[in-house]
Amino acid sequence: LYHPVDIGPVKISGNLFLAPVAGYSDAAFRAICRDCGASLCYTEMVSSEALTRGSDKTHDIMLRSTNEDIYAVQLFGGVAETMAEAAKIVLEKAHPEIIDINAGCPVPKIIKSGAGSSLTKDPELLYKITKATVEAAGSVPVTVKIRSGWDSSNITFREAGLAAYEAGAKAVTLHGRTKTQGYEGKANWLYLKELVELLKDKVPVFGSGDAFSPEDAKRMILETGCDGVMFARGAMGNPFIFTQTKELLLTGSYLEIPIKKRLDTGMTELQHLIKLKGEY
Repeated sequence: LYHPVDIGPVKISGNLFLAPVAGYSDAAFRAICRDCGASLCYTEMVSSEALTRGSDKTHDIMLRSTNEDIYAVQLFGGVAETMAEAAKIVLEKAHPEIIDINAGCPVPKIIKSGAGSSLTKDPELLYKITKATVEAAGSVPVTVKIRSGWDSSNITFREAGLAAYEAGAKAVTLHGRTKTQGYEGKANWLYLKELVELLKDKVPVFGSGDAFSPEDAKRMILETGCDGVMFARGAMGNPFIFTQTKELLLTGSYLEIPIKKRLDTGMTELQHLIKLKGEY
């Protein structure tokens, strides 16, 4: 259940990932997650528009933590040409091993820009954006994160997943909720299972949504056949979910994390944050 994964030419030692989460997956927290066993961490989502306009704050989001021998920068945007230009800037400034395209965020201001979940609804535009980004990224693989669809009447993950693959994406992640669900209700893992079968022997498919415990992650892999699990809210405040899930997948059980270990890890993250942002 725990195994290496290849994303194009990039070899990843395991299949447990930290999702890109705005306001959370900064370099300090990613450093902690890597120490706790995360195989790969994604940055917070980076605006292609802000990046191409020279925003310093955007560059800060892309900072690599000192223990990240491998990491992924996630871009969002609704214009293919801008995404391609942003990808080139990412490669020049951050040198990531992977670039990810956000086609899943349900937040209104992201949707209004034609990015996020609106791309899941528009597979043709998703294809154009992915293709342009892939061409700009060159040898660096591009991955795409999608949702199941816009709403219960518009389930488009099949078309979106195929569009991403056909445009050259080297992996696809599916969050099994629709845009209108936001983060409410349940993620539909049957959709994830269907996408795994649809893209079988083509590219890896990763699962996201409702992975809040090691047991959830194990069940997701067993029920859907997905190649890896991406933790989002399940990792917030609990980077040890990577330690425990890895133990569970390898041995069938896991140990509780001692209070002292939790406190020490919190203080370590604080030290990382001071180095990144300053004492004040």
